[in-house]
Amino acid sequence: MVLTNKEKTIAIIANGIAVYSIYQERGSLPENITMFDFVLKAVPDSIKSELTSELIDEVFVYVSSAHSS
Repeated sequence: MVLTNKEKTIAIIANGIAVYSIYQERGSLPENITMFDFVLKAVPDSIKSELTSELIDEVFVYVSSAHSS
């Protein structure tokens, strides 16, 4: 099975959120970088057309609720 660009984007967003959280816990994030900015930098240009702020928010809400249950 081949992933669609949207599925790839969702996977990269979820990974970006996880890495951002780890860096945040360690205190090793660059100054003044938001999770949104961090995720934007993680998504390759080839699939950025699938990226929206709503999708980032939706993935964040899902990942957050999945880890809290």
